[in-house]
Amino acid sequence: MNAIAGKVKTPPAQVQATYGFFSAACFSMYYFVANAEFSAILTLAVMLQCLGFALLAVQTLAKGTAEGISARALGLDALALCCRLSSTTWLHGYLPVDASGDWVYQAVDFVSLAMVMWLMYHVLVEKRATYQESDDNCAILPMIIAGFVLAAILHADMNARPIFDTLWMAGLFISVVAVLPQLWLIARNKGKVEALTSHYIAAIALSRALSGVFMWHARFDITCEMYVDGVNHAIWAILSAHFIHMVLLADFAYYYLRAIARGGIVGSMAIGDECV
Repeated sequence: MNAIAGKVKTPPAQVQATYGFFSAACFSMYYFVANAEFSAILTLAVMLQCLGFALLAVQTLAKGTAEGISARALGLDALALCCRLSSTTWLHGYLPVDASGDWVYQAVDFVSLAMVMWLMYHVLVEKRATYQESDDNCAILPMIIAGFVLAAILHADMNARPIFDTLWMAGLFISVVAVLPQLWLIARNKGKVEALTSHYIAAIALSRALSGVFMWHARFDITCEMYVDGVNHAIWAILSAHFIHMVLLADFAYYYLRAIARGGIVGSMAIGDECV
C-alpha cells in the first residue's frame, strides 16, 4: 500500500477548460443568480455532479477508449436523474428556495442526463471494443428494486404527491449506490483508476457532501406522514443515504487524496497499491 511520488504534470488543456468553465459557472450561479443564499449549495451539488460526468466525457474523447468506465454505474445515474427530474421539473418540494431553483437546478440535471446518455452510447456502441463488459458485472437489479421499495416506504411528503415523492426518494437511494458498479470495476482492474475517472468519483462524492449539508440544515423543514409519533423517518432516511455514500467512498478518498498530493490532478491512482 505504498505510494511512489511521481513527477507532477500539467493538466491537459481540455481538463483545464472543463474545470475553468465549471468554476466560472458555479461562481456566477452562486453570486449572480442565487445572491449567495445558503440553499444554493443544493444547486452547487448538482453542478458538481455534472462536472463529474463532464470529466468522464473528456477522458473518453481524449483517450478514445471506454476502458475503466462502468456502463452499469452510468445506467444507475441515468435512472436516478430521471427519477429526480420527474419531480423537480414541475413540483417544488425538493428544490432550492433561491432563484437557482427556478430553472438552473433543473437545467443542470438535464445536461447531466444528456452527458450520461452520450457516455453510455460511446461505452456500449461507439467504443464497445474497449468496454470491459465481462468485468462490469455488478448486480444492479437488486439495488434498483430495493431503492424503489424503500422509497415507497420511507418517502417524505414535500410534494404532497406520493408517487412523485417516492420517485424523488428512489432517485436519491439509487444515486447513492450508483457508484458501486464503478468501484466494482475498479476492483476487477486490481485497483487501477484513470485520473479523470478518479476525479469523476471525487466530484460525485463532493456533490453528495454538499447535498448532505443542505439536508441537515433543512431537517426540520422536511416532513412526512409519521408511522411512529415524533419519528420523522423521511429525514433519517435522507441523511442516512448521504452518510452511506460517504462510507462507501471512504477508502477511495484516502487513495485519491494521496494520489493528488504525489502526482497532481493528472496522476492516475491505484487503490491498495501504487499511485503514479
